Amino acid sequence: MELWILFIIIAIIAVILEIMIPTLFCINFAFAGIITAAISIFWQTSLTTLIFVFLGISLLSILLIKPLLTKMLKKDSDADFNSEYIGKTVKCIEPINENHGAVTIYDERWEARTLPGAEEIPVDSEVRIIKNESLTLFVEKI
Repeated sequence: MELWILFIIIAIIAVILEIMIPTLFCINFAFAGIITAAISIFWQTSLTTLIFVFLGISLLSILLIKPLLTKMLKKDSDADFNSEYIGKTVKCIEPINENHGAVTIYDERWEARTLPGAEEIPVDSEVRIIKNESLTLFVEKI
């Protein structure tokens, strides 16, 4: 078997593992596998040498690329995808307390909660969205 095929197979397995376990760790091995496969096509050498090349590229990738990817993904996840709703006034369609409730905004039903210690908000009350966590909006009575 051609050695470059071995490293492409390693890269494919690493991509599959990264998809199944998204830790930004296996992607480094996929990157190293592709680079090592390209090197093995143009530079005919032994398997031992290519393994050391693969391990070296993997180590460099883990030390240099993983921190950059982690920082970029953290920056993206910090942005609230519903942040445009914060500060909006909406109507309460179910009683809201810190455990359950719902509001409607733009004709969509959203789960809503009050902050801990706040009193229950009755149906048809006007509330202001103060923050969100995932698909739950936190509101306060106006």
